[in-house]
Amino acid sequence: MENQSKKATITFKIIAIVALIWNLIGVYAYLSQVYLTTEEKALLPKESQDFYAHAPSWYTGAFAIAVFAGAFGCLFLLLRKSVAKTLLLLSFIGVLTQSVYNFFIQTDMPISGAALGGSIFIILVSVFLVWYSRKELS
Repeated sequence: MENQSKKATITFKIIAIVALIWNLIGVYAYLSQVYLTTEEKALLPKESQDFYAHAPSWYTGAFAIAVFAGAFGCLFLLLRKSVAKTLLLLSFIGVLTQSVYNFFIQTDMPISGAALGGSIFIILVSVFLVWYSRKELS
């Protein structure tokens, strides 16, 4: 209840809105990946085709949890609802699960350069959102 009575600062609103947009982009990326047609997959580089062909269902599930829990978590963060903390933690767990697969299990696509930097950035954003939600909604 306390978090609902505390007035949201402009900084809070900007962070929450940017985080929501970030996670909606993640939802779009997830939907784009799971709805790739056979023809679209055939146009991808061989490494990407192999990655999608070999990715286990738990990896896709972790991706879904990461982005949907993140999007709803950011929406509830913006609305200053404490359930945001739980959802953003769940999103973080999804991100970590994906990262373990990407870094240590899959062998189809090497993770280096921009892909490595992007993956690390996603982890850091997820950690920040868990921390920020706990700080702002406590």
